[in-house]
Amino acid sequence: MKAVIIGAGRMAEAVLYDFVTHRTFDAITVADERVARAQRLCAKRGGRLARAAAIDAVDEAATRELIAGHDVCVAATPYRHNPTLARAAVAAGSHFVDMGGNTDVVRAELALDDEARAAGVTIIPDMGLAPGITNVLAARLISSFDEVWEVHIRIGGLPREPQPPLNYALLFSVQGLINEYAEPCLILKDGDVATVPPLTGVEEFDFPPVGRVEAFHTSGGASTLPYTYRGRVRELDYKTIRYPGHCAAVKLLFDLGLASGEAISAGGVRRRPHEVLAERLASALPEGNDDVVLVLCRAAGKARGENRVATYELVDYADAASALTAMQRTTGFPVAVAAAMLAQGVIKKAGAYPPEVALEPEPFVAALEARGLKFTKAVS
Repeated sequence: MKAVIIGAGRMAEAVLYDFVTHRTFDAITVADERVARAQRLCAKRGGRLARAAAIDAVDEAATRELIAGHDVCVAATPYRHNPTLARAAVAAGSHFVDMGGNTDVVRAELALDDEARAAGVTIIPDMGLAPGITNVLAARLISSFDEVWEVHIRIGGLPREPQPPLNYALLFSVQGLINEYAEPCLILKDGDVATVPPLTGVEEFDFPPVGRVEAFHTSGGASTLPYTYRGRVRELDYKTIRYPGHCAAVKLLFDLGLASGEAISAGGVRRRPHEVLAERLASALPEGNDDVVLVLCRAAGKARGENRVATYELVDYADAASALTAMQRTTGFPVAVAAAMLAQGVIKKAGAYPPEVALEPEPFVAALEARGLKFTKAVS
């Protein structure tokens, strides 16, 4: 079997590490617009299985040619490229999985369902941490109830040693971080899809062993869950976990318009404020090499005539043995597991599906636990 990874950044590194460690594929192509970057990643993580290639992710014809002959394509690039890559994969007859991040983009990929079915391949977008793992956990919780009143998802990637000014570190793309904080957030309210503003709904709670944290609405994390469970779940929301005070500090920057994409003139130079903000955040925030990822999925409802609350929790740390961060592990490993299941025929249904529909929770969670991600489930 053969796989191709488009992109050669931090999350692609985790996917390649998993493929090589588990000998999932006989050959792996790592493609990036900067071929030297792909070559470095192959030298670092690829062993004798990986080769580097150059690709322009906006060139659909060239991408289709590159993907052809591979059983599965993994996209580890900014989400704006994913519809083009998904179309190219379908045309090449390859399964496709990506890390998502924007629900409008994901819905454009899901619209390729007919084409994917005709080609006999499967598209699974949004298959990272959140969305991704959380979609599958939420689906498992929801399926255990006869009636579901509410589902709450709280996820955070944090530095173990927080530093000012934001008590945060760069764990993934800075532009992706800005988008999470800037765009409307999907929820379920009274059983129907609604939106709330980002950087709102702040709540504080204790999350052992980290301690006191806060959570607030951000975009993208709920993904397709509100659409999938519209009419079945009364209330569903997603919030990002940070150290207390982070939301207020960030919201001030956004309230001042520093996340705007509309160009302004400053000192005779026209710039988009969000570009300047991204540059400053990239400069001011440390790299998140020693991090912790927190996952809390909680559902309440009625099962077999009794009121129940069910939760999944995960606490994962950067791993010294593999030299992977917790964010790399919790984002890259689920993508790698889904890609392996597609290539091996474990997932048999052709078409385009969100994670909560595409994957069976038990084998998926078992595969992640075999990779050291330990989930705790509780029912009360």
